[in-house]
Amino acid sequence: MEFKDYYRTLGLERSATADQIKRAYRKLARKYHPDVSKEPDAEARFKEVAEAHEALCDVERRAAYDAIDKDAQGGKAFKPAPGWSDGFAFEGGEFAGGPNGANGPDGSHSSFFEALFGRQAGRGKGRGAPHDFSQRAGADQHAKVSIALLDAYRGAERTITLHVPMLDAGGAARMQNKRIQIRIPKGIQAGQHLRLAGQGHAGASDAPPGDLYLEIAFLPDARFRVEGGDVFMDLPLAPWEAALGATVALQTPDGELALTVPPASESGRKLRLKGRGLPAFNAGAAGDLYAVLQVQLPPADTQAAEDAYRSMAAQFSAFNPRVSVQA
Repeated sequence: MEFKDYYRTLGLERSATADQIKRAYRKLARKYHPDVSKEPDAEARFKEVAEAHEALCDVERRAAYDAIDKDAQGGKAFKPAPGWSDGFAFEGGEFAGGPNGANGPDGSHSSFFEALFGRQAGRGKGRGAPHDFSQRAGADQHAKVSIALLDAYRGAERTITLHVPMLDAGGAARMQNKRIQIRIPKGIQAGQHLRLAGQGHAGASDAPPGDLYLEIAFLPDARFRVEGGDVFMDLPLAPWEAALGATVALQTPDGELALTVPPASESGRKLRLKGRGLPAFNAGAAGDLYAVLQVQLPPADTQAAEDAYRSMAAQFSAFNPRVSVQA
């Protein structure tokens, strides 16, 4: 994904004050507002400016962004390691965005923004009575954590590190690490949340703390792809296994099983194993596992192998693999 240089978008140095960020945003928002601007790319620029402001105007988000910014180059291809945005905890609540609470007309954010800050929709700012600030409950927090697919299959206990912004005496946010233990339930899917009661911001006086919501993501896996509760995996086959049918060993996230490949199977065919995807979670149903067949050709790297291919060519001389693409 592309790394977003939010300071450059607003025309600011990285040492800019909160007031300078606010003034730069207002100036550029007036310049590129789609209702008044004559610039040809006004709408796109307006969205970029609104997103940059949203990232930098909040001290917690700015601290997280600055931590990432130290190791990134704005405007170039950004190739972060898996889980690069994990553990940054932010106060919950709807994104503020630009006018009417949206970053641009459709309320969308860049993939970089959402990867770092999450969506956070629907999380309250705290449960205390708004008129009694001395007894106000602590604000909820939101963070994202990436887990292994196997943890979602079996459930697990894991210790994770959260990067929590803490305000110093001057009001600036500094990232501090906080280790917590979590229980990963079987069947949880990417995008779902774990609620950790009392793990959010501390409340005022004797008021209760807020909660921590952890948004689940899956670490990349070279063998498996996840879509909701369904899991997909490629299954390599020899040509004769695909043509004649075979029973092959299939290594699934839930263990090995024997899979029957029907005769005359082609590359790309999906064999469905009902209920072998992610286990049922809460009141939902278990997902399915799909083996996607991939026919692999043996190499013609010896004289005997070449002779075998020539014999096959003679045997199937009437076969035309391109008949479907010919006029």
